[in-house]
Amino acid sequence: QVQLVESGGGLVQAGGSLRLSCVVSGIIYSINDMAWYRQAPGKQRELVASIARFGDTNYADSVKDRFTISRDNAKKTVYLQMNNLKPEDTAAYYCNADVMSKTWTIHWGQGTQVTVSS
Repeated sequence: QVQLVESGGGLVQAGGSLRLSCVVSGIIYSINDMAWYRQAPGKQRELVASIARFGDTNYADSVKDRFTISRDNAKKTVYLQMNNLKPEDTAAYYCNADVMSKTWTIHWGQGTQVTVSS
């Protein structure tokens, strides 16, 4: 059974920083793309950033130059460094990974809440 567990969310003032982590566990042969999504109340889930197996990254325009996605393939972990946080970044953040276990399947974590106060 593949599991993704996020950590690192919390309450922070505008202009502050947080670092999210997501660890993938279970019987895993390989991981392709990994990504962070977020969902604010009353809004659709949106892609924040993604990273391919060998490091190519992609960011939503709203977080470019403030957020950095990275991964440690040996630790099966993806990170999201969030700097200069804004109240509009408040959301539940979910990690996602394309994992080869028995087959290639996209898995999701349970989410971690990020709240940015003004």
